[in-house]
Amino acid sequence: MNRMTKKERYEAAIAYFQETMPIAETELHYGNAFQLLVAVILSAQCTDKRINQVTPALFEAYPTAQDMAAATEEEVLAYVKSVSYPNSKARHLVETARKLTTDFQGEVPSTMKELTSLPGVGRKTANVVMSVVFQKAAMAVDTHVFRVSHRLGLVDATDKTPLAVEQKLTRHFPEELIPKAHHWLILHGRYVCTSQKPHCLECGLRSSCAYYNKKA
Repeated sequence: MNRMTKKERYEAAIAYFQETMPIAETELHYGNAFQLLVAVILSAQCTDKRINQVTPALFEAYPTAQDMAAATEEEVLAYVKSVSYPNSKARHLVETARKLTTDFQGEVPSTMKELTSLPGVGRKTANVVMSVVFQKAAMAVDTHVFRVSHRLGLVDATDKTPLAVEQKLTRHFPEELIPKAHHWLILHGRYVCTSQKPHCLECGLRSSCAYYNKKA
């Protein structure tokens, strides 16, 4: 099975995930586009579980971009001090809220160019918002997606950057599946194909996995 083509590996992955994870969504809790944007900014190098503990009080205090735009960094920091890099994230949240208010009438934009013009919003964050809120064929590549796609053989060893992985995955996954595939790979990486000790014997993709077959 180690000589599978890339097309066969994608077909195996899609069939497996369609069966085992027919519904795959973000584990971040949010009620609207602004709340998701805030949660994703906060989630960089931090667990979704931690962010979900922090955001209810934050969203209650600042339900809209206009509300957060009127706050000071210190006021927002009080709500997010338990996340990673709290000072810079508090600054980015306030600056982003102000830019949303002045440039986008308080609404979260839907394009890569507009989203990445917001302070603290990089390509990965923009792709999450585009795929989750706007159902666009955008593939956010975090550490889980990067690791899992390499191990499964969905991308090549030469795909050394998140952008290269993003481009390869969006080329091979059917467009309508890309928003869901992003969550498939994240959740698989979070719970099965873990960083230090992957649970290969519990994984239904063993037979088509480049990493497992190389190791076996």
